[in-house]
Formats: sequence, C-alpha cells, structure tokens
Amino acid sequence: MIFELIIIGAIGGLISGFFGVGGGTILIPLLLYIGLDIKEAIGISVMQMLFSSLFGSFLNYRYGVLNFKNSTILGIGGLIGALGSGFFIKSIDSKILEYLFLSVILFSIYRFFNAPVESNKEPIERNDILLFIGIGIGFIAISLGIGGALLLTPILVSFLHFHIKRAVSLALFFVVFSSASGFLSLSYNSLINYKYGLIVGLFSLLGVYLGISLNRKTSNKKFKNYILILNIIILLLLLNRIFFD
Repeated sequence: MIFELIIIGAIGGLISGFFGVGGGTILIPLLLYIGLDIKEAIGISVMQMLFSSLFGSFLNYRYGVLNFKNSTILGIGGLIGALGSGFFIKSIDSKILEYLFLSVILFSIYRFFNAPVESNKEPIERNDILLFIGIGIGFIAISLGIGGALLLTPILVSFLHFHIKRAVSLALFFVVFSSASGFLSLSYNSLINYKYGLIVGLFSLLGVYLGISLNRKTSNKKFKNYILILNIIILLLLLNRIFFD
C-alpha cells in the first residue's frame, strides 16, 4: 500500500502543477482503485491538495504568473464554503458522492470544450461575483475531495473571460484556501487518515515542481486540449468504478 501511495502522490503532484488543480480529480479514482473507501480517499486527497497548492502557488508567484488581487477574494470565498464540507460528507451516502463527482467531471468537460483559448473580452473582476463563486465552489469541491480548480478554471475562462493560464494560477491559489478549510472540517469530523495523507502529500511536491515547469513550456491551445484529455480519462475511470466495479 505504501508504494502505491508514493506513486499516486507523485502523479497527483504532476497533475496539480501542470493543470493548476488540487490533484483530487485524479487522486480520488486512483485511491478508490487501490481499495480505499471514497470518504477515506477524499480525506487523503484534501490533505495532499494542501501540500501541492501551497508549493505550486509559491512557484507560480516566483515565476510572476500569480496575481493576488483576484485570487485572495476567490480564496476567502472558498474557505467559507469549504467549512461545511465535513458535515455534508458525514451525512451523505458514499454512492451519492460518486455520482456528484461524476456530474462535476461532465460539467467541466462541457464548459471547457466550448471555451475559447483566448477571449477578446475584458475579464469580469467584480469582488462580489468572485466571492460568491468562491463560496459555492468551495463547498461543492471539498465535499467531493477536489480543490475546486476543476470547476473554477472553466468558469473563469468561459463566463468571466480570464486568460486560460491566468485562470489556472488563480485556481491553484484558490485551492490553498479551500483545502485548508476542508482539512480543518474533515479533521474535526475524523475523516482523514493522516499517515496516508502525509505520504501522498510529501511525494506530490516533486510532481508539482515538474508539472509547473512543463506548463510554462506549453502553448495555450495545447494546454486546453490536455485539460480536456485529462478530464475524459478521469471520466472513464470513474464510470468504470461506478458501473463495472
């Protein structure tokens, strides 16, 4: 089990750094495949996201691609929304969580497929809108064991007209807030395996560094296509888990 967790951590970190996500979108299916229950998988995923998002945001700031103006408002909203995640997870059936996770993946694929690579419109940067979006995504995402970037990036690009790579750096910083809040909420409700979470989290850091380095060398058009491919792979893994396992 330890070896599998190390590999999963490195993969999750690579995905997190390259795509600007928490890593939960790929971690949850992988953790389910090695025999963990979805609630335990969500706890481990949230702990890993705290590691990867902090390190990834530090690297993005160092490279000059992270703007704190919008990301802090989104993050505060995510922190507020994520506080209710532990109570929600504890009270809902595991199968319903799996179907909710499936719905998030389908929404992300649909919105991102129709999103332009670069918008010619001015980004919508109203604080009240960003705060409201952050609260909603924080609650939904952490309840599913993901950081929120899977939902946030398509919304920033499709609805608010943010540049795709700017949206990615904002989304990863958002994960810092939502995962920290989610970690506290899940810990309070005894939903985190700290040993497994620490192993996955520590080994994700190497993957994060490599992922961000690769992101900087990738064109916007290719990057969008890679996100779609990632989401389709996750969708197939989850469908297999739900309907054929």
